[in-house]
Amino acid sequence: MLAHYHGQTWNGAELARSTDVSQPTVKRYVNALTDALVVRQLQPWHANVGKRPVKSPRVFIRDTGLLHRLLGIDGMLDLERNPKVGASWEGLVVEHLSTRPDVVDPSFWSTHTAAGIDLRFMVGTSVIGVEIKRTQSPSTTKSMHSALETLELDHLFVVHAGSHRFALGESITAVPATDVLSAPTAVEAFTA
Repeated sequence: MLAHYHGQTWNGAELARSTDVSQPTVKRYVNALTDALVVRQLQPWHANVGKRPVKSPRVFIRDTGLLHRLLGIDGMLDLERNPKVGASWEGLVVEHLSTRPDVVDPSFWSTHTAAGIDLRFMVGTSVIGVEIKRTQSPSTTKSMHSALETLELDHLFVVHAGSHRFALGESITAVPATDVLSAPTAVEAFTA
């Protein structure tokens, strides 16, 4: 069941109803899986910025191979046809960035009005935002501009499936996922 919630905001009540156990029991199970490094609960970033932030974590199965197995995905064609392909892609990038040694306080930001970014973290004294798009030709969105302003980001990176790095606007740069996944640190992933 948890694999079907991969990449979504945690809703313990819904999962408890689906599995016919109590909400505290479901929370205890998810916390145990988090402690065992099977699940990542990406916490929301929030401050008093005048918007209604989401306050529940997003849950990810940390190993995409395990995620695919739990979803019954047996190969690339199955993955491409699965509705969780985008969430799988996002989880892969979130996990790789969150475990980099120079990334501090990884979180996500989302509001009830649908503004948000997939990842926000500190690298040194810089506040970095990351939006993850499974496309080869990403573009900016209203939500990205809102995040830049509201979160006072030093830079926003759009990690995409293409092979080229390019500017999308002032303080917004598109970066290939291959650069991010192969770099040993976030600094090296985002500077080239």
